[in-house]
Amino acid sequence: MRVLAAVDKFRGTASAAEVARAIGHACWQLGHDCVELGVADGGEGTLDVLGGANRVSTVTGPLGEPVEAAWRLSRGSAVIEMATASGLLLAGGAAGNDALAATTTGTGELIDMALDAGVKKIIVCLGGSATTDGGLGALRAIHAPQRLRGVELLVACDVTTTFIDAASVFGPQKGASPAHVSMLIGRLERLAQMYLQDYGIDVRGIAGSGAAGGLAGALVALGGKLMPGFDLVADELDLYDKVHAADFVITGEGFLDEQSFRGKVVGGVQAMARRASKPVAAIVGDTEPSVAERIEHVALIGAFGRERAMDETKMCIEQAALQLLRKHAR
Repeated sequence: MRVLAAVDKFRGTASAAEVARAIGHACWQLGHDCVELGVADGGEGTLDVLGGANRVSTVTGPLGEPVEAAWRLSRGSAVIEMATASGLLLAGGAAGNDALAATTTGTGELIDMALDAGVKKIIVCLGGSATTDGGLGALRAIHAPQRLRGVELLVACDVTTTFIDAASVFGPQKGASPAHVSMLIGRLERLAQMYLQDYGIDVRGIAGSGAAGGLAGALVALGGKLMPGFDLVADELDLYDKVHAADFVITGEGFLDEQSFRGKVVGGVQAMARRASKPVAAIVGDTEPSVAERIEHVALIGAFGRERAMDETKMCIEQAALQLLRKHAR
């Protein structure tokens, strides 16, 4: 049997590659072929599944201090996770962040470095940002932004929040008080007008333009294309062709809930497998009961207990895969 393991990470216990490898080992034990494929939804972990970082650059962190940001440059393409340069964790979380001062400058510096290297494609993965600067810091850090006209700029975005709403929707999560939110709304309104005047793009009504505190909108103004993160990653990995070639697809993630079926890996892989008329099942850490019937799955905590599932995650994944493989073997 040809098996495809197309899986997300189990946050805190196993990377996507480790999850796929555990399933692959189960396939080997039973004599099945397996394609091991780590997948992501455009947020944390996307850089790893698209080849991993092979560059580390010193850039301006979210609060102005220098940080070491990992990114990827290969074969004329760059992959940038904005959280490595402008992320909330770098600012010390919401409690340590300055919601008004936090800047996307470092992300812009990485984009500028990619342009200096002569790339033809730049993928920017949003999520985990400290910022609500409307992308102005990034825009100002890109020398000669017109260079982007000759580059395919893809922006992985898994929210539909519009530009001005970024302040009220995401600001409080980044440490913004109600007074800060009001000021940030005013800032975003002024920036939207500026982007319209300077680039001819009205970012205010574009779904997803508020991602990463409006960085998505700024990148659209510069010619970027917003894409659902899962779709972008799936295209880069030729996932549909791999699904089509498989006899059985196993997907997985740490927690199965309603969000799993709204742009995340499990729901995306399931939909793709169904379109290709391929059987699909999932291995997950735990399950929200309300979605338990949405996809056949094995939940590690339910099957092995919480302590073992957390301490021996990869072994439990392998055992769960063996269970599914025996059930679906032809």
